[in-house]
Amino acid sequence: MSVDEPRDAHYALLRSTLDAAFEQASAGKGRERHANGRPFDRQPIMEIGRMVGPGYATGQAMKKSQEALGMLSRGERDAAVRELLGAIIYTAAAVLLIEEGAANG
Repeated sequence: MSVDEPRDAHYALLRSTLDAAFEQASAGKGRERHANGRPFDRQPIMEIGRMVGPGYATGQAMKKSQEALGMLSRGERDAAVRELLGAIIYTAAAVLLIEEGAANG
């Protein structure tokens, strides 16, 4: 990559992973199971976090990460990737909760 290329080009792989997590939450499993027509900040991932603090979201991210490793050890690579994308969403929810000053944070 030359010095003249946009800096974003150096992070294209990261961007594609973050985009995949966004897609899963906004159009995949997250939307199908949890949205019920509500925006992200009114879905259970955020509402429960407001009740108990951002530890909920970080704990869920840890659980999903642990589950992903088990899936990977069984050769379930695609399922492991989906779980880790979910962990990214829970981590993002924790950031949002901290930024809005959720209780117990």
